[in-house]
Amino acid sequence: MVSDIYYPSKKTDDFCEDVCGEQSSPGMVSMSRLRCMLRGLDLKAIVFLVVFVPMCIVGIYFHGQKITYFLRPIWQSPPRPFIEVTHYYHENVSMENLCRQHGWGIREYPRRVYDAVLFSNEVDMLTIRWKELHPYITQFVLLESNSTFTGLPKPFTFAINRDQFKFVESRLTYGTIGGRFRRGENPFVEEAYQRVALDQLLRIAGIEDDDLLIMSDVDEIPSRHTINLLRWCDDIPPILHLHFRNYLYSFEFELKHRSWRASVHRYQTGKTRYVHYRQTDLLLADSGWHCSFCFRHISDFVFKMKAYSHTDRVRFLHYLNPRRIQDVICQGADLYDMLPEEYTFKDIIGNMGPLPHSYSAVHLPAHLLENPEKYKYLLPGNCKRESG
Repeated sequence: MVSDIYYPSKKTDDFCEDVCGEQSSPGMVSMSRLRCMLRGLDLKAIVFLVVFVPMCIVGIYFHGQKITYFLRPIWQSPPRPFIEVTHYYHENVSMENLCRQHGWGIREYPRRVYDAVLFSNEVDMLTIRWKELHPYITQFVLLESNSTFTGLPKPFTFAINRDQFKFVESRLTYGTIGGRFRRGENPFVEEAYQRVALDQLLRIAGIEDDDLLIMSDVDEIPSRHTINLLRWCDDIPPILHLHFRNYLYSFEFELKHRSWRASVHRYQTGKTRYVHYRQTDLLLADSGWHCSFCFRHISDFVFKMKAYSHTDRVRFLHYLNPRRIQDVICQGADLYDMLPEEYTFKDIIGNMGPLPHSYSAVHLPAHLLENPEKYKYLLPGNCKRESG
């Protein structure tokens, strides 16, 4: 005889009964499910979910930029290498011999030289630059805007301080341009707009074919003997990038990676454009100095961090804290807490950490060493800045 067996015609919604061995009221179905899920997890999984996952999210938020830069060798290949041009110089060697050492001829008379810059607020660096180049420049060309690259309003700082530059007044072409003040726009668009205006100012200044044109930021300073060499030598390349010794905050902290964006051009009407990127493979070694963020006042650091094209690196407001900036300067650390911008894991790891202190003040711009008290903050051993 077959016993009667009762089979429910409707499936129960409480699937945890068999698993957990408990009965749950319909009102506790959700809680029952959660309890069953937790009982099915071991302690390590719970710790991972509750502790490590939130930590990873927070870590990515605060250090995502570092992670991206550290993985750079995976997602970006290094640029093609430059062709290094050996640079020969000694003060007691004739110009004819120096030109010959470079494989160039000697001219009967030197080329005219135009030094053109976009100016923001770097009064001291501009003074050092123009004092260094003064003997060999035909025309100093400076364009100033009342807007930063990021669309912030700024005063015409050069106009305010123009009396300090009377030594170039007879050879100065100065122009101003109104900013477009488009907040939120890519800063490189405003920068390109100002560089196009500088092209027009150069034509007003009277530049002609085969004149030398120096394209570099104010803090990228060619040495005077480099410019004298290029103006006297014949058959030099039409475009030549300049390799500068690269410094941060002062001439106490030298960066290992090269500064190469500065360039010298034999001007060609309708072809030469004032830009700040790679334009040739040729790089003339040891041609000057690049001193980035070399300011006297902490307020100038804050201004540049908010004003220049890489303002996206200011990810947190505490980066702009004056006390933090002062500590970073004296440590030789990075203002943005970034990893080195390198293309191999070896170079990234090798260049991590604060920059080593240098105690050499040999072969620096002449005006800097002629006025050590005035520019004390730029020399080794003087990291303290004025508040401004």
